[in-house]
Amino acid sequence: MIATIAPLQGTALVLAALGATAVALCLNPLRQIILMGVYGLVLAILFVTLQAPDVALSMLVVSTVASPLIVLAAITRSRQRARRRQR
Repeated sequence: MIATIAPLQGTALVLAALGATAVALCLNPLRQIILMGVYGLVLAILFVTLQAPDVALSMLVVSTVASPLIVLAAITRSRQRARRRQR
């Protein structure tokens, strides 16, 4: 049985694919963090369109807020350590 995809679902799927590609190809870590947050938001919208609001909420919290903050904190901490070693 073949299921039909609504236009909004198709658009969200295409945006998710483009977002994943953009995150993977970005070389600047700060831009990659921002793209990762936007990608998480697109995935949350995709899950809402696929009628999975519980997964969308968890995706929103984890990939849009928590994960970028953790990566940003790790980058900041490693840069601080590198500066201390140079002194």
